[in-house]
Amino acid sequence: MALHKLKKEETLAMRKRLIGQSCRLFYSDDPIKIVRARGQYLFDENDKRYLDCISNVHHVGHCHPSITKVAAAQMELLNTNARFLHDNIVVYADRLAATLPDKLCVFYFVNSGSEANDLALRLARQYTQHEDVIVLDHAYHGHLTSLIDISPYKFRKLTGQKEWVHVAPLPDVYRGVYREDHPDPGQAYADTVKDLIEEVHRKGRKISAFFAESLPSVGGQIILPERYSPKVAEYVHSAGGVFVADEVQTGFGRVGGHFWGFQLQGEDFCPDIVTMGKPMGNGHPLACVATTVEIAGAFTANAVEYFNTFGGNPVSCAIGLAVLDVIETEDLRGNSMRVGAHLKDLLTKLQKQHQVIGDVRGVGLFVGVELVTDREKRTPATKTAAQVVKRLKEEDQICVSTDGPWDNVLKFKPPMCFSIENAELVVQCIDRILTDMAANDLKLDKEDI
Repeated sequence: MALHKLKKEETLAMRKRLIGQSCRLFYSDDPIKIVRARGQYLFDENDKRYLDCISNVHHVGHCHPSITKVAAAQMELLNTNARFLHDNIVVYADRLAATLPDKLCVFYFVNSGSEANDLALRLARQYTQHEDVIVLDHAYHGHLTSLIDISPYKFRKLTGQKEWVHVAPLPDVYRGVYREDHPDPGQAYADTVKDLIEEVHRKGRKISAFFAESLPSVGGQIILPERYSPKVAEYVHSAGGVFVADEVQTGFGRVGGHFWGFQLQGEDFCPDIVTMGKPMGNGHPLACVATTVEIAGAFTANAVEYFNTFGGNPVSCAIGLAVLDVIETEDLRGNSMRVGAHLKDLLTKLQKQHQVIGDVRGVGLFVGVELVTDREKRTPATKTAAQVVKRLKEEDQICVSTDGPWDNVLKFKPPMCFSIENAELVVQCIDRILTDMAANDLKLDKEDI
């Protein structure tokens, strides 16, 4: 019997009994049981439709027919160990290379963003022969032990910070040390990395890599200030390290005007290593590391073979190629630009009506709305954000989630087929909910007098 034929209560009871309880569900108090999906929509066991603003993994839309057709055809023909010679992996690597700066021309295929970031850490250390890593505050790079060690978002809740890990301030121009009124926040935040490198050197240690998401997501949908990454790369290179751009959340055209998030930092900026994952396979486990000939050569020179049984297998690469085709043929980068700009504009207008909206930021279909209880103090409105998420789900069948250090940032990273109508609906519903919440707060205030 298929699991979706079980009653919701039975499925939930089995999950509680059989699945580790640290594997949390969305809306854990009252989870949605999803049995099918298409495009930007999810459908529960009663065929109720939900608008998906969360699934950045299903990049070109849930169950896209072009993707499922290619996957089934290749699965029926061949799927085997990636160590056999096959066309798909080299054709796919060549297509990826065309989207990247010329020097990023060597690829390692893996199965997840975590695997990609772990491999990037190995590459950096082998190439530099140094150990230490600089990361941004509140960063998250994956769930492997090596990546928890470089993810403040995780290690602060666990074993704490390792001596070889160094945390730089998150370049948040809304609530960070240097804000929107600073004449050059990019330079100012980059200089904090320079100061950190000097501190590391005084301890007799050396930097192997600077790791950063091109657009920090868990940190609160942060848009890095101009010139930040190029200056950081300059300082890191001077210290003998490499710059790793984590594109697991933001790659493959989500920002609209560029294929990669790091390209927002200027045409001349190029990381030494780029990691990618989530959107590559539209839900199929597919990830990759792209790097330079020099770094790849150093990794080969250690005389230890690297292989990944499933990474780059024929089915995965066929799906990856199909995703690239859909992005191009359906102009999803253009859609991301148009719809994302409209969504951001509507939310900015909403900000003028609701004091609880402290900041609206984003690019393409990567948008954050930061809620605050006090605009002057910028106090996080964590409870309000949670209530908005709950009511959107229950009253409007819209799936949104929160992020940021205080979980007060409503985040939007929907499938790239998200439409103008979808954006307008979401904003209308948020407006209604915030208006209602404000009216109820006012009523309570009057009752207290």
